[in-house]
Amino acid sequence: MNRIKRYEIMKRLAAVRPNPQSELQYTNPYELLVAVVLSAQATDKSVNLATRELFPVANTPEAIVKLGVEGLTPYIKTIGLYRNKAKHVVALSQKLLDEFGGVVPDDRESLESLPGVGRKTANVVLNVAFGHPTIAVDTHIFRVSNRTGFAPGKTVEEVEKKLVKFVPDEFKKDAHHWLLLHGRYCCKAAKPDCEHCPIEDLCEFKKKNLTSKKSGD
Repeated sequence: MNRIKRYEIMKRLAAVRPNPQSELQYTNPYELLVAVVLSAQATDKSVNLATRELFPVANTPEAIVKLGVEGLTPYIKTIGLYRNKAKHVVALSQKLLDEFGGVVPDDRESLESLPGVGRKTANVVLNVAFGHPTIAVDTHIFRVSNRTGFAPGKTVEEVEKKLVKFVPDEFKKDAHHWLLLHGRYCCKAAKPDCEHCPIEDLCEFKKKNLTSKKSGD
């Protein structure tokens, strides 16, 4: 895929969602960090349902540590892998208090030193909370990048490196949201909605779902 086509893809995705936002609900960097950790292998909807009950009760490192794993678990037990996530959230909160003055750091190395925080989570927090031009690669972005031919790669790391290289600078800050939301609502895994896709003519996917167009409807 050439540079001109990539630019047009990002331009169109930006036009569809001029002001993209994370679908996770949060009011500060700490709430976002907790929500992203909870969202691993879970839907944003399930996380939001849980944090609507949790955050009014505990939305600071101090409050979460005070709850402890046993106190936190009832709030997040509807989320997948909740036992390990409860341990991670309490442990990262304790480390924030011990080493960062209770403040979420805005650099990758510090974020990735927190329990339960990997590269993807760090990228989301850096981008959404602090405005860094990082591009977190989740399953939706990995699929869209490969399926369209925009930034094909066999691993998450390979796709991320290509996205950082190929996404024009003016689109980098919101590229994560545009690609993720396109994958979630249009370029879906089982049945991509190619007929209503804003970049269908630019996409290099060979097995497009164009039933109506083929039938002449």
